[in-house]
Amino acid sequence: MTDPVRVAVTGAAGSIGYSLLFRIASGEMLGPDQPLELNLLEIPPQMDALEGVAMELDDCAFPLVQEMNLSDDPAEGFEGANICMLVGGKPRGAGMERKDLVEANGPIFKAQGEAINDNAADDVRVMTVANPCNTNALITMNNAPDVPNERFTAMTRLDLNRSKYQLANKAGVNPGDVSNIAIFGNHSSTMYPDFFDARIDGEPVPEVITDHDWLKNDFIPTIQGRGSAIIDARGASSAASAANAALEHVREWYTETPEDDWVSMAVPSDGSYGIDEDLIFSFPVRCDGNGNYEIVDDLDLNDFSKEKLKATEQELQEERSVVSDLM
Repeated sequence: MTDPVRVAVTGAAGSIGYSLLFRIASGEMLGPDQPLELNLLEIPPQMDALEGVAMELDDCAFPLVQEMNLSDDPAEGFEGANICMLVGGKPRGAGMERKDLVEANGPIFKAQGEAINDNAADDVRVMTVANPCNTNALITMNNAPDVPNERFTAMTRLDLNRSKYQLANKAGVNPGDVSNIAIFGNHSSTMYPDFFDARIDGEPVPEVITDHDWLKNDFIPTIQGRGSAIIDARGASSAASAANAALEHVREWYTETPEDDWVSMAVPSDGSYGIDEDLIFSFPVRCDGNGNYEIVDDLDLNDFSKEKLKATEQELQEERSVVSDLM
């Protein structure tokens, strides 16, 4: 047993939070021997629901959970946090444009960035789930000047998982046989799941799946529109799959990535692939097992891929301009 890790989760009584917390508490995220202290953060109208969630966590008697704190105050919610999982945010309502969602969520993440800056632990790592997650992470980062920029990430692991399944299903293999998927750009309908550099049983995907028309005109739109398709099917946005991806995002951040593979995270751009350095942009990355990562910057992208990267970069630049007053 080691010293406890304090994990802060916002929107802890919401659908994603509810699907996530019990798996964190069981040890799935940081391991079966890692003690935990949970800071659960909600908005005031949801505090009664959060109390109920906490009661259920108590009733599970998870041996790893040494302490649990509930709050509707970001300063308290991020106090001493080593890992912050920003799950809560204003959902996209009927008739809302993406610009409206960016504007609605911006002030929430400005306040959270300030609270993380002033209250979190010195080694804090921050991951954002709430959409638009790339730009929410950018706002949070810019309002936490004392925290190194590389500590802020946004989740595109769900897009990676969706890509694995679609490619495996088309090839008639297990998702575990699919590797080296790079998700580039924004977690939105412009994201680019790079199938050219992906592998199935170690072989390039375009050599295994020879239906290249499907790869370009079915696979990519399916990944880009999967979230909307789920909303249409179940009447609500992804919850369990998003929670699973959030857990995997953090677990992989603290796990050494195999040299022959990579994972995808939205991270501060360092100019790789010519991307604007003032964006949170999804890249393929390798993690060192200690909460650090490096961007895989040596993929030889073809013209098709480069066009896709430019399109998603432009969308992120437009989102940034909407919330420039918050940074």
